[in-house]
Amino acid sequence: MWSEICDAISRSTQEEFNLRHRHSLGGGCINQAYRLVGEGKSYFVKVNNASSLDMFVAEAEGLREIYDTNTILVPKPICYGVAGNQSYLVLEYLELGGGNSHSWQMMGKKLAQLHKCEKETRFGWKMNNTIGSTPQINDWCDNWADFFAEKRIGYQLELANGRGANFDIGKIIEKIRDCLRNRQPHPSPLHGDLWGGNASFTKDGTPVIFDPAFYYGDREADIAMTELFGGFSPVFYQAYNQEYPLDAGYQQRKVIYNLYHILNHFNLFGGGYLSQAKSMISKIMAF
Repeated sequence: MWSEICDAISRSTQEEFNLRHRHSLGGGCINQAYRLVGEGKSYFVKVNNASSLDMFVAEAEGLREIYDTNTILVPKPICYGVAGNQSYLVLEYLELGGGNSHSWQMMGKKLAQLHKCEKETRFGWKMNNTIGSTPQINDWCDNWADFFAEKRIGYQLELANGRGANFDIGKIIEKIRDCLRNRQPHPSPLHGDLWGGNASFTKDGTPVIFDPAFYYGDREADIAMTELFGGFSPVFYQAYNQEYPLDAGYQQRKVIYNLYHILNHFNLFGGGYLSQAKSMISKIMAF
């Protein structure tokens, strides 16, 4: 398998890559991760079973969309494919280190610059992808309220009911649609899964984001998720708002956008996420 992957790297980069060392890396709960080291070159490789190829294709395409904006740094996708009974994704290897206040300031500024990019006029994306290991439906839609109510919350509610949650899906979807009815933002390129585990800094302090669940949507959905699991540095939010101020009503919409991720966590992990989702839905129904 590894010789096939190295050959694919050589073809993609048009530079011969001879593997010297392979190191297993921790931190992922879905894929196996490795660092491949050659002479003067390193690559980051994700490996999963062959049926996961579509997930890797979508991740590579999402990274490429962000990379091509020339705003915030992401690992450049190199190649993907199937070797034996394994699928793989090869990315540029970035040496990560610790950030400081200036690094967080640049993270906020660069993310705002990403969100300002104007490429699409609709919400969604050219392909479906995954949020964690859950399918994420990205069918194009002209209306943001319809897109988020149906393709994000509605889909997750259906999965949750399949796990025994017993939500009144129609009622919740209509409330979400009503809350977002007057919200028709510019369709920003989004990371889509932007919590602290998917953001870091290179050794020189350059901000970098990775493991996207990419689509075009309301930029506030990215910002909301940064607040969900502990939050980013206050300097990040100050810098973001200096570059691209958030709109009035964000604090209310934040609950709606983060419900998507809490429902997804229930569908992936179960446990206390169900009661958290119910609490958020009660708050939304009272808006």
